[in-house]
Amino acid sequence: MGVERKVERRIDRMRTNADRWEHRLDKKRPISRERIIDEALKIVAAEGFDALTMRRVAAAINTGPASLYAHVQDKAHLDELLIGRLCSAVTIPVPDSNRWQQQMLDFVSDLRDRYLAYPGLSRAGLAVVPTNLETLRISEGLLAILIAGDVPPQRAAWAIDTLALYVAAYCLEVSLWMGDATTDDPWEFETDFRAAFDALPADEFPMTKKYASELVAGEGHDRFDFAVTTLLSGLGGRPAGTKPGGSTAVAT
Repeated sequence: MGVERKVERRIDRMRTNADRWEHRLDKKRPISRERIIDEALKIVAAEGFDALTMRRVAAAINTGPASLYAHVQDKAHLDELLIGRLCSAVTIPVPDSNRWQQQMLDFVSDLRDRYLAYPGLSRAGLAVVPTNLETLRISEGLLAILIAGDVPPQRAAWAIDTLALYVAAYCLEVSLWMGDATTDDPWEFETDFRAAFDALPADEFPMTKKYASELVAGEGHDRFDFAVTTLLSGLGGRPAGTKPGGSTAVAT
């Protein structure tokens, strides 16, 4: 028993020394904008966007908040940098006029999944003016795909804004649901809504009760796909499999 206790104490000392060395190494590592962004994203991924403050990031880097301002202007600037980092990871495809709608869906779905990896971060996306080069890269890529699909320029421009708004709002809603969920399934609300609809008086809500199944139907991101494809279908671009001018493309 005495030997086991000595071993435990030695292990505890080794862990304490390791923690001290790690702390010292963190103190010696230079503070940079990239490091600040890295730590901020770790905080959001683990605790959500509401937990992110300049003071919280400074603590994670083992420094004081004042040290951050040599690299980041303020919290709003940090938010913009986080959105830029997220956008920089999105792959922009080479525009394909015959697959432009599918490319758009894949593109915004990729952006959606990256937002959802950082709960609540999409709220910053709603407030950021797209001046960051990485954010503008997303707009540039979306515009290129839409124009390749013969979508009129004005519709293409407004569609980009509408899609950005929808993706951010959708991700924020999912993040809120996940925060309130009692299980790992953010879609558990379907059962609650169905029960609420079934309890409604039939004489006042005949349509809601009749189509309750349709109102709560869908799994995963079915509703997201529906909204995006419905928007894209209304833009009046080139139908799949046709050449410019509306003629059918001939396979070679």
